[in-house]
Amino acid sequence: MLAIGLAIFLLSLFVIELSFHAYRTIQNPDRAEVRRRLRTAVMDEHVEGETLLTKERVLSEVPLLNQILLHLPGAARMDLLIKQANLKYTFGFFFLSSICLAFTAYLVLSILVRNSFLLAAAALVSGALPFLYIRRKKKQRMARFEKQLPDGLGLIARALRAGHAFTSGMKLATDEFGDPLGPELGETLDEINFGMSVPDALKNLVRRVDCPDLSFFVVSVILQRETGGNLAEIIESLAGLMRERFKFRGKVRTLSAEGRLSAVILLLIPFVLFGILFTINRPYLTPLIDDPIGKVLAGIAGVMMILGIAVIKRVIKVEV
Repeated sequence: MLAIGLAIFLLSLFVIELSFHAYRTIQNPDRAEVRRRLRTAVMDEHVEGETLLTKERVLSEVPLLNQILLHLPGAARMDLLIKQANLKYTFGFFFLSSICLAFTAYLVLSILVRNSFLLAAAALVSGALPFLYIRRKKKQRMARFEKQLPDGLGLIARALRAGHAFTSGMKLATDEFGDPLGPELGETLDEINFGMSVPDALKNLVRRVDCPDLSFFVVSVILQRETGGNLAEIIESLAGLMRERFKFRGKVRTLSAEGRLSAVILLLIPFVLFGILFTINRPYLTPLIDDPIGKVLAGIAGVMMILGIAVIKRVIKVEV
């Protein structure tokens, strides 16, 4: 009864969160865009000797939940992931979604299964689904950014050769490219226009975007501004290097395709065999479900499977 009551309470918070979001979206359809542009105008840190505006990230549309999440460990990191994934919902929405999914899975499966280990595992997996979705969307968006970056740098280099300023070249790339390269460069330009120095705005860009190639570009620009040199030539060299890396990465992916396919087959074989044996001869596998020793052995096998998956993933993953 306590679990049911807690689930109903959390579900009510979830409904309130959705209601707040829907009401404000209907009343002010441009509110999200206005808030996004306001967020791009300022930075989080205070620099000694300068007066800067303070940017506040809203983690939930519900004030009470927002105050709780502000003191939750790891909330800032998850909020950054949501921003990198360019999702419209707040961290509070995903937090409540995770809790509701976990309790729903636990309560539904508790009617069918009496195994506490399986119930806890199902609740954990269900609760992790929203955050896995965030990581997947973030990874996809960063991959698109990485693909757009060489062409964007090439455009900036050509603009510099034509006599434009560095910020003018960034403005051309902002107008030419869509999400995610265009909006991220546009946010950096907004910070520069509001008085932030170019190095600090570029450092903020590196914090927002999880792309190693971008760090090379930012370091090159900052060093060039301090020591001098041909910035257009430097940027063109970086763009060419990034394109060569993409070609080499494609070759490595082709050569490692057989290993990755073998890894997938090895991971699927135990589950396929378990399903076939459970269908053909169910009493043969009953001890693994009902017998205490069988449960322990099944748990050990599950842990070893997880370790095997981690090892295989590290083996077949080739960093370029």
